[in-house]
Amino acid sequence: MIKRIPITALKVGMYITDLNNDWIPHNTQRKRGVIKKDETIDKIRRMGVKHVYIDAAKGLDTQDSEPARDVDLRNEKLLDSAGELTPGMARQTSVAEEMEKARQIHTQAQGLVGNLMSNVKLGGAIDIAPIHELADELQNSVFRNANALSCLGRIREKDNYLLEHSVNLSVLMSLFGRYRKLSSDALHQTIVGALLHDIGKILTPDEVLHKPGRLSAEEFEVMKAHARHSRDILATTEGIGELSIITAAQHHERLDGSGYPEGLKGEEISIYGRMVAITDVYDAITADRVYHRGVTPSHGLKKLLEWSGDHLDPKLVREFIRCVGLYPIGSLVLLESGRLGVVVETNDDDQRLPVLRVMYDTHARAPVSVTRMDLARPDNQDRILRSVDPELYNIDVIKFLE
Repeated sequence: MIKRIPITALKVGMYITDLNNDWIPHNTQRKRGVIKKDETIDKIRRMGVKHVYIDAAKGLDTQDSEPARDVDLRNEKLLDSAGELTPGMARQTSVAEEMEKARQIHTQAQGLVGNLMSNVKLGGAIDIAPIHELADELQNSVFRNANALSCLGRIREKDNYLLEHSVNLSVLMSLFGRYRKLSSDALHQTIVGALLHDIGKILTPDEVLHKPGRLSAEEFEVMKAHARHSRDILATTEGIGELSIITAAQHHERLDGSGYPEGLKGEEISIYGRMVAITDVYDAITADRVYHRGVTPSHGLKKLLEWSGDHLDPKLVREFIRCVGLYPIGSLVLLESGRLGVVVETNDDDQRLPVLRVMYDTHARAPVSVTRMDLARPDNQDRILRSVDPELYNIDVIKFLE
């Protein structure tokens, strides 16, 4: 049986199935196997890990444990609670009307960030004017209809993670900042900071930055230095606001002080740093990368809740969940009818009633003709039972978002 145990109960002879530390970005350490030395336990503890998952059938057990299924059910209840109904935010256009503009902005953003990083790596200065213009366009698109850019944020290539992560982080911060009613200037600055939060990686050696296997302890320290590099580069760039620098500098800080580059704790981390930490972790764990298979959007939200308090701000995590919805775009959901659908539009008035593309019948174990289903329509008779893992049905959700 898979169980979650506190780090204080971890002993030599136990079989770890999950270090439960994906809140540490770029961490590529081995996540499963038998604990053979006390030194390994000390190393895990120094990471800031508070709980790990073990397989009691493959190693030693402990009474100080909780079945993984119980943990998941508790997180599910917390997710439902966090996603309670909230006042809707009016949209100016339909997702169909906004999609073409959003696609152009998304493509432009990837090209602009990519060219900027290449130019700075060659010794050039940051031309900040186009970044400010792009931040305004992202902000305006989110205000017109946030679903369009959110949808594009799920369509990704794992070999292009660095650029797509920067762009998607700026979209998530646009959504989050809009939800929290940040001032226009503060929202703009956090979007700029999100777009450029990884600019420091131009100083990370390619053999570390693009290493497909596990990073050594020394290589991980080199990788972690990028946050400080990002801060220093932006601090010397004319036209960059203070909040942009803070957003980029603090995206890896954690409440318990286990983050970097400064090891800040609690209120030492700005509200913008705590916001971007949440969006950064969520985007990282839900994305497919060379060394990491992304979790489903709903599972990603549950992990944010599990890591709340120790690493992430609990109040802000709940707000983020209300912002992106119980079933974020790209979620595969099971309906009462037995059909499966991919969420393509969220519903700001009732998060239980998104718009789906339905494509599979679980009773017949066979695909069906793709149809659009708006669960909020008065004549709709179906409803969502739960989110499901696309791998269970060998479904590629991405093709239903395009």
